[in-house]
Amino acid sequence: MTRRVKKRVWLTGVVVALGTLLVWIDPRGPQDIAPDPDAQADEPGYVLENAEITLFGETGAIQQSLVTPYLVHTPQRAMTQATSPRVTLFDGEQREWLATANAGTLNTDTHALTLTGAARLLAPDEGWQLDTELLHYNGMTRHAWSDVPVLLQQPPQRISASRMDVWLDTSQVRLTDNVRGLHPPATQTP
Repeated sequence: MTRRVKKRVWLTGVVVALGTLLVWIDPRGPQDIAPDPDAQADEPGYVLENAEITLFGETGAIQQSLVTPYLVHTPQRAMTQATSPRVTLFDGEQREWLATANAGTLNTDTHALTLTGAARLLAPDEGWQLDTELLHYNGMTRHAWSDVPVLLQQPPQRISASRMDVWLDTSQVRLTDNVRGLHPPATQTP
């Protein structure tokens, strides 16, 4: 009988030793893995449908208002991505300028806005519109620019250029490189 007990004790010891060895060398065992900060920075904080964002300046005046059917905000990067954004920009005199595009990215810390795909900037008071594929806007300095071809229109006039700058506060537009325009003569009615 002692021989049976010795066999059982010996067999139990072998099983425990093998189990301990397998746990020690098993790569699927619990491992401490630190979270990847780059991956966390790309995780959205929230997703909103039919959203409106309003950004205020240092004086409390509205600087930008963005309306979009679909918005994704990533708080670690202070970036907001919008689908089909409609943006109202305000200059120093609180005049409204309108901008639209297929997509937009807004940095909520710096008030930097990038509009891509059929981007359009309208100056309703002046009656002109600017069309381009990529429009950048600095909300702090109220300066818009595009480094890709643009078309500036105030019917019946049209001007195209390779690059454009617009300063909202002074209503100034600068077109550079390969500037071409159509300025029909004014027609006089008898």
